Amino acid sequence: MSQTWIILGATSTIARSFARLVSDRGDSVLLAGRDMVDMQATATDCAARGAPLAETIAFDARDAASFAKILKRTSDIEGTLSVAVFVGSMPTQDALDADPSLILGTVTDNFTGPAEFLTMIAPLLEARGSGTIVGVGSVAGDRGRIGNYVYGAAKAGFHTYLSGLRNRLGRKGVHVMTVKPGTVDTAMTWGMDKLPFLAQPEKIASDILRGADRQKDTLYTPFIWWPVMTVIRLIPERIFKKLQI
Repeated sequence: MSQTWIILGATSTIARSFARLVSDRGDSVLLAGRDMVDMQATATDCAARGAPLAETIAFDARDAASFAKILKRTSDIEGTLSVAVFVGSMPTQDALDADPSLILGTVTDNFTGPAEFLTMIAPLLEARGSGTIVGVGSVAGDRGRIGNYVYGAAKAGFHTYLSGLRNRLGRKGVHVMTVKPGTVDTAMTWGMDKLPFLAQPEKIASDILRGADRQKDTLYTPFIWWPVMTVIRLIPERIFKKLQI
């Protein structure tokens, strides 16, 4: 059966790599984001790689009005529908502390916008009884750290939402996977020093597709972040609050 991936935040580096991978194996892609010129270049590449359908459509997590066009378009696409959410933004904690008005946009980009879209498209996937939802969160959502606790809080909320959605949709044949990447060499991390276990976006995209195919519930990528975050989560709060991590 044919599969079409709706890729939200398609201009991110990881999303581009993911779109190429699924196109290589013959899946279709609907690239959704704000930069139409950038996405059109990716769509052309995906079509050349073998995607039967490679289209672009406008999407802005902060503009719920943009969701309706995607929902209308996907309802006309036959076969299995899957969704991969790469939407996000990461202002520095210093910037957020200096301008608390940035918090709303950060939470919308990383949690409430994607959650609203997924809630709107869920009935369509339920009705078809198939498909996969990939939600890209972050290891930052596993614990509130001094350097990025607003961003981490937004991702933690998204993780919890995906857990509940997995519980709901799994009963209807739709799988939901939560992805928790560590530090990745993308635009969001440019200029940041001393980033541990920095990974390339192609590696993250490959891990995501493999995890989706294996129907993993939660995926840490690279895998080294699973033991690292297990230890961090177990540190008692009285000790953790004194650490500079």
